[in-house]
Amino acid sequence: MSFLLRLTSSLRGRKVGTDRFGTVYYEGKTSQPIYDRPRRWAIYADGGREPTVVPPEWHAWLHHTTPAPLPEEKRHPWQQEHRPNLTGTPHAYRPIGHDYVGGTRRVTGGDYEAWTPGS
Repeated sequence: MSFLLRLTSSLRGRKVGTDRFGTVYYEGKTSQPIYDRPRRWAIYADGGREPTVVPPEWHAWLHHTTPAPLPEEKRHPWQQEHRPNLTGTPHAYRPIGHDYVGGTRRVTGGDYEAWTPGS
């Protein structure tokens, strides 16, 4: 994160909180004239710009769905831990037949008949 971004965030906004991944969230001190609500933004811990690292509790607050951030605790046993987007990493989903998994597709069934016009 750049020095200018830190300086601007501290002067024009107030720190609302930090999530468990280290991302810091800010809210503007003044309301925007069009929407009549303050601007909200995040400064990511790793210095990158990967919005998928924002957990759902803070995502709702960033998009003005909730007035305050939701508590970051598991409320139901079916809820899973937040994971960032894994596309392009070794943990990404690769179906059977993908080149990285061996590249062999299963043989088709043989029950397919091509349609020909006029028959």
